[in-house]
Amino acid sequence: MSSKPNDNAAIALPLRLRSFYAALVAFAAFFGVCHRGVSAASVEHPNLLIVLADDMGYGDLGYTGSQHLQTPHLDSLAKSGVFCSEAYVTSSVCSPSRAGLLTGRDPRRFGYESNLNQSAAAYGTRPELLGLSPSEHTLGDQLRSAGYATALVGKWHLGSEEVHHPNARGFDHFCGMLVGSHNYFPTPDKHQLQRNGEPLREFSSPYLTDFFTDEALRWIQSQDEAASKPWMVMLSYNAPHTPMQATDQDLAKFAHIRDPKRRTNAAMMYALDRGVGRVRAYLDGTNQLEETLIVFFSDNGGATNNASWNGPLSGVKGSLREGGVRVPMIWSWPGQIPAGKRTDAVVSSLDVLPTFMAAAGAELLPLKPSPSHEDKRNRRRAEAKYGAYDGINLLPLLQGKSDPIRRTLFWRLQGQTAVRDGQDKLITLSHRPAQLFQVTSDLAEADDRFDTDRPRAEQLYKMLGEWEASLATVPLWGSSPTWNADSAKHYDDWGVKSEPQ
Repeated sequence: MSSKPNDNAAIALPLRLRSFYAALVAFAAFFGVCHRGVSAASVEHPNLLIVLADDMGYGDLGYTGSQHLQTPHLDSLAKSGVFCSEAYVTSSVCSPSRAGLLTGRDPRRFGYESNLNQSAAAYGTRPELLGLSPSEHTLGDQLRSAGYATALVGKWHLGSEEVHHPNARGFDHFCGMLVGSHNYFPTPDKHQLQRNGEPLREFSSPYLTDFFTDEALRWIQSQDEAASKPWMVMLSYNAPHTPMQATDQDLAKFAHIRDPKRRTNAAMMYALDRGVGRVRAYLDGTNQLEETLIVFFSDNGGATNNASWNGPLSGVKGSLREGGVRVPMIWSWPGQIPAGKRTDAVVSSLDVLPTFMAAAGAELLPLKPSPSHEDKRNRRRAEAKYGAYDGINLLPLLQGKSDPIRRTLFWRLQGQTAVRDGQDKLITLSHRPAQLFQVTSDLAEADDRFDTDRPRAEQLYKMLGEWEASLATVPLWGSSPTWNADSAKHYDDWGVKSEPQ
């Protein structure tokens, strides 16, 4: 076991060259050319940090309405920047959602539609296609080409073949799990964790969420000591995904919550929040907070099995209702993004890549050639209609320099499809008629307008059909048909709920 598992003071000890840097900062501040220790030049290539939760409910922050969970550091992060109330992910299940995030492209465009699980592995797909296709650039590829050191800590869930490994997909450093879930109390002889391809032999903290925080901080510190490149870290927590496990100390803080599963969820979120606090404290203590762009959100909405709470939204993980695909998103960059702001603009996890590249002052890489399994004519047509990438640079919006633009977003999963265009959203289902909602004012998706606004429904149907017909490939694998019935059940049984307590 490491001797420094959770010692913030130890993590933030003076680094090589820090005293010299501090002297320069003080000198610059004295002459009025530096604002709180960050020069104008230093933010030309800011550090970049993604903090990703897993299966977190929309309402499971104090900032978004929870009366029982404690998330002071995430609440503080929201107050330090811009909270996006209408943020979406590309899928309501983990793996394709992450594929969209890392590529800035709708994952259905390259055949990534279903989750990676045991039933997916049973299909006859070529092994190199059972994961994030090598034909796609990742966030790691893009930023490494821009001169950044890159790391991913935590959950990958984008394929386990050698061609899919994070180290082969643009990440200089990887520590975590290739699979979709993991026990939170790993032991040296029982775990699926690795560091850059080598199985781990010891853990700096016995609890996995704290260990991932340790690892991220340790890598960031190593980059500060090297002082050669700006860095990008994706801190990809698996909390509060199942299994429901927390430390006794964290559970004790929520003894007032009667529901035992909800109590565990609260403790798991508390550990995640603690990690965010530790990272921000380190950045603040090393004068890097104002030169670091941070984004936080969840990979999809709250799940049925982890006592998460989606607040005012109906639906849940696995469905295309708001509770499955709409997530709280927070952007923070002190001095560059105003504090204490909220936007109701439609934004997406697809936007993280182009926003990070814009902050880095770099251009997106051109797409790789179309692989053999894609319809090349469709790909050309889709790129002409929708562009090569599906995300947009959010910095002008976040900085208050531009107004929101009209967005059109698409989804498809397990017999369900959906399109959101402007304020309207059409959902087609496998087990009952389609539904049309005005989700800007009807968060609960309780007022189905399909019959009362048939012209708009037909217009959205046409948009959805054109999008599906434009895809360059069929899904490269599927999940068991049992998930179709499971997804259908979510629409029947998962309306707006009160916060569990």
